Amino acid sequence: MTTSVKKKKANQKEERNLRTTIWLHFAGFTIVILLLLWFFQVFSIDAYYEYSNRRKIRQAAAEIVAAFDSDKPRAISTLVEELAYKNTMSIAVTDWYGNSIARADYSGGYSIITESQGFRLFEYRNDLAKSTGGYVLDTIVNERFGTIEIVYGQIIGYTNYLIFINAPLEPIGPTVDIIMEQLFYIFPLVLVAALWVSLLLSKRISSPFTHITESANRLASGDYSTRFEGGSYTEINRLSDTLNYAAEEISKVESLRNDLIANVSHDLRTPLTMIKAYAEMIRDLSGDNPVKRNEHLGVIIDETDRLSALVSSMLELSKLQSKTVDMTLTDFSLNDFIDSILQRYRILSEQSGFEFSYESDGDVICRGDEQKLEQVMFNFINNAVNYSGDSRKIIVRTTTLAKTVKVEVVDFGTGIAKEKLPMIFDRYYRDERTKRDVVGTGLGLSIVKEILKLHNTRFGVLSELGKGSTFWFEIDRAPEK
Repeated sequence: MTTSVKKKKANQKEERNLRTTIWLHFAGFTIVILLLLWFFQVFSIDAYYEYSNRRKIRQAAAEIVAAFDSDKPRAISTLVEELAYKNTMSIAVTDWYGNSIARADYSGGYSIITESQGFRLFEYRNDLAKSTGGYVLDTIVNERFGTIEIVYGQIIGYTNYLIFINAPLEPIGPTVDIIMEQLFYIFPLVLVAALWVSLLLSKRISSPFTHITESANRLASGDYSTRFEGGSYTEINRLSDTLNYAAEEISKVESLRNDLIANVSHDLRTPLTMIKAYAEMIRDLSGDNPVKRNEHLGVIIDETDRLSALVSSMLELSKLQSKTVDMTLTDFSLNDFIDSILQRYRILSEQSGFEFSYESDGDVICRGDEQKLEQVMFNFINNAVNYSGDSRKIIVRTTTLAKTVKVEVVDFGTGIAKEKLPMIFDRYYRDERTKRDVVGTGLGLSIVKEILKLHNTRFGVLSELGKGSTFWFEIDRAPEK
């Protein structure tokens, strides 16, 4: 069994586990909710019913206390009537001696507060006087009717007035029986429906992962045109976008790898073929002719130098990318730096008619690795020379910015197509217009990119076909002393 098949089966197993896990979580959650509903509706309903009545009594008492005016005590009658009616309870407001101030009975005519029962509330007056909170809340049995009732008594503030509230705890056994009977039928129906819905949801949630896994397998097998489809969820769409971006980048890497093989093969094969050919010519034809022999040996030496330069560039690029190169930062004059570089192109100006000019808005002291920045400048200028076309005019321009200096190398030659600009600094990327007589190894811009990344600075290129190119980078300005 191959590794890819094993991975595929492992992915399928994870896929099934994900769907099952989601379904089990939904099912478990549903069962817990139903059990909690059963518990609160059946087993704890008595306790909750009593708690709810006690809370309503305390709230009614608080409203009466807040509205009570000792100067006009009987003005509370309307509020007492409303609260008693609203909450189905009996309420009495009296003075300390039992004289009625306001009274209302909506608990069914058998409250201990009613006149027919004989006013028994003074049994609680002593308890109220002794209580630290100024109130008494008690559960009693109405001896006449055998009902369980709640009795609440409270002293109104610091006055000599009392509030008494009485509410029956009506038997709820028949209600509980009805609820249990309903739950007996509802529970299995809701459980089946919930399990079915959870099964659909688990399938819906896991389905995008299934498609993403299948697409990932196609990508792993080398199909770089694979697209990852999203779904109805933000996270899945973000994952799909990320994977699509990764697929595009992998495709670019694969393309660059193919270009690397093709370019390196071409760059190595051509000089090796020429070395072999001229060596055979020396052996067979020009060995005894000093002029031709030296000419042929010169070609062999040139091709050997080309090979050596290519290998050196590849090694240098590898070191830069592995961050094993030491940086030597120094402060230097930008004008002196540019002048010293352009001096080296004086012979090219005299022999080939190139025109180099330098445009500056003033000298600036910069900080960087001067030797490595020279490599950047040489690569940019050599690139301008190679593609300057018939104009043969090259401008080096510097612009002082807030914290950096922008250096531009401008040519007016063939230019670069817009779609190829993002790839121009890629490793081993080469324009198909590059000819053998062009100076360089084809790795110059890749080396430039790594050097400027080590300097942690910005760089780029602007170009238009037929109008030329502008390669630029920024150098940090040295801190003022």
